[in-house]
Amino acid sequence: MGEDNLHSFQKLVSELLLRHRSFLDVVSKFQESNSRVNRALMKAVTECGCLHVEAGRQNFPKERSVHEWKDHLKTHLSGRLCDHCLEIVKAEMGKNLFYLTALCNLLNIPLTDVVKQESDQLSTLGVFNLR
Repeated sequence: MGEDNLHSFQKLVSELLLRHRSFLDVVSKFQESNSRVNRALMKAVTECGCLHVEAGRQNFPKERSVHEWKDHLKTHLSGRLCDHCLEIVKAEMGKNLFYLTALCNLLNIPLTDVVKQESDQLSTLGVFNLR
């Protein structure tokens, strides 16, 4: 999504957010939408079964460099979202993005600035970001 698209999206959110325009409403809806993303993912595991989680301790190979860790660390996730779960997860992520953008609007922060700042930080720090 280019800068123009993010700007257009942010403007659209500003025009469409009416009922929950209060800062308190936006923050609580943002948190709720994040929970709904998590819930949709958990349902893909526990109800649908299209995703599988098998977790254990991550072993950071001491004989490898930080740059090679990615190849040895596990995501603990297998399977693929089925079409039904994929649509639900994308819809919930979209709502989460809507409320993040609404929060940016209330704080007068361009969404493009948030994305650019994070991208710049990731580019600068690279693997030393270690998230």
